[in-house]
Parts: sequence; structure tokens; C-alpha cells
Amino acid sequence: MAAHDSDGGTLEQRLRMIEDRLEIYNLIATHPPSADTGAGEYTASVWTEDGVFDRGAEFPRPTGPAAIAGTSTSADHRQAIEHGIAHFAGLPYVRVAGDTAFAISYIQILVPDRGGPVFEVPNHGSSQGFHVHRVAANRWEFVRTGAGWKIRRRTVRSLDGSPPGRDILRGALEA
Repeated sequence: MAAHDSDGGTLEQRLRMIEDRLEIYNLIATHPPSADTGAGEYTASVWTEDGVFDRGAEFPRPTGPAAIAGTSTSADHRQAIEHGIAHFAGLPYVRVAGDTAFAISYIQILVPDRGGPVFEVPNHGSSQGFHVHRVAANRWEFVRTGAGWKIRRRTVRSLDGSPPGRDILRGALEA
């Protein structure tokens, strides 16, 4: 007989929930390294066939793994990588409901500060530093597949004082 927690879930159910969250955390955690290296093949592998990457009206809205992977393999993105772009993700809030899940997280886009003075940090070298190009809110939507969790939709909105970014963040606070 399975052990039950105070909410009525079995130990096995609770363990599966933890494993699901860890897999989703890892999916989100791989976004910065895959974006910063232009890893299109990896990027395509983590999206569903009907996946949508929505960065807002000022950007294209690719649909499907190949088109979404193309955002990280394009000549423009390759140039951003060569100029030192760094995607820096915050720890996500994750909610799993059966075979679907969503996560709310922050993303920062950092770029080298090419115009500032050179600073040296003992035992860490010297640089002109970085500046934050953009901070945004993400809503990730996931579905469980035979190959594990995959991204079905990612919506990104800048945190620039306008409502769309804050609306995404409120999703982490809903009951």
C-alpha cells in the first residue's frame, strides 16, 4: 500500500510531481546555453510540432521546431553571439497539472559594455563589464510527450512598465 501525504497524494504521485518539475526546470535552464551557442538542433528537439515562440509584435512569431530553431541559428543571432550576448534566466515558478504544465520566469539579455572603462577584479580578470539590454517575463507552456516534457508555447514580454509583462508575472500568483 502506498504512503499518503496530507493532501491525499501517494508517495509515488508526489515523486512524479517532483520529477516533472525537475525536468521542466532543466528545459528552462537549457534555454540560455542553447541560445548563446546557436544550438538549433537542440532547440528544435525541445519543442512540440505545433510549438509557438511569441516575443511580441516587434518580432516574428515562429511556429514549429524548425522555425523556432531558426531564431537561434540566423545570421543576426549569430552576430549577437559573436558580440557576446548572454541570456540570464531566473528560477521559474512551475505548476504541473497532469500532462500539461506552465512556468513563469524572468530572462535578462546581457551584452558586453563596449564603451565603458576597463575594470579588473582580483582573480577574475578584467573587462569593460556588461549592461542589461532587456529584462522580460516569460510564460512557458509544456506538454508531456512520449519523449518527455516539451515546450508548446513560450510568450515573452519586456518588463518596460507596460501591462503585458506584469500580466505574465501575475500568472505565478494565481490560485
